[in-house]
Amino acid sequence: MKKIITLLLTLILLAACKNGQKSEDKKNSSEIAESGLQKDTGAEINSDEIEIMPVSHATAVFKWGDAVFYTDPVGGPDAFKEKSEADFILITDIHGDHMNAETLKALEIGDKKIFVPKAVQEKLPEELQGNLIVINNGESINHLGFNIKAVPMYNLPQSRDAMHVKGRGNGYVLEKEGKRLYISGDTEDIPEMRNLKDIDVALISMNLPYTMPVEQAAEGVLAFKPKKVIPYHYRGKNGFEDIDKFKELVNEGNGSIEVELMDWYPEN
Repeated sequence: MKKIITLLLTLILLAACKNGQKSEDKKNSSEIAESGLQKDTGAEINSDEIEIMPVSHATAVFKWGDAVFYTDPVGGPDAFKEKSEADFILITDIHGDHMNAETLKALEIGDKKIFVPKAVQEKLPEELQGNLIVINNGESINHLGFNIKAVPMYNLPQSRDAMHVKGRGNGYVLEKEGKRLYISGDTEDIPEMRNLKDIDVALISMNLPYTMPVEQAAEGVLAFKPKKVIPYHYRGKNGFEDIDKFKELVNEGNGSIEVELMDWYPEN
């Protein structure tokens, strides 16, 4: 009988300790939640996610891992005053909605690099030349852990008076740790876009008469099948293109492609 009583007391004590530990764990979890911290569960944190912050039209701030870069910065320094400083900059073309020397000078980027096609390099002032790295269609450069490849962007059909002639401007494919981002620049549904492989995130332009209509943009996206596509640069001569229709066309053609709609025109 004495042994039975001892066993029962031991079981009661163990149960009490267990309940106490549960209460303490619950309290700790509550404190962590209230503090805004995330408890380390040992799960791998994906540090290579691409955060995209539209500024306007073709201008954006990207945060990828611990690096920040800008695309086609225009709009003056006020457009970037609440944004993180860029580690590097990409410029796609010579037109004013992509290249603006006054904005570049006002950003005070020090010795940070600006990747440009040759046509852009030829139009920027002497004081910026030391920052410029010329990269033309088909060329690749490694920088700060990224592989940056310049890809064609142009109008169809090609002609001497086309607004975007082949070879002048760059789209870009950036790759880091196996993840791939495509920034189309001012292009139409060209073969070089359709032949892209393994794109995780794609920014696709669509505005008439400068690039392509939403139907053509959707057909191109369905050809190269990125995991996610984001329409940008969608203000044309007669207003905004129908990006909801673009999303509908892509999803009808391939439901596995995620279409994310962002506000690229906050002033409107």
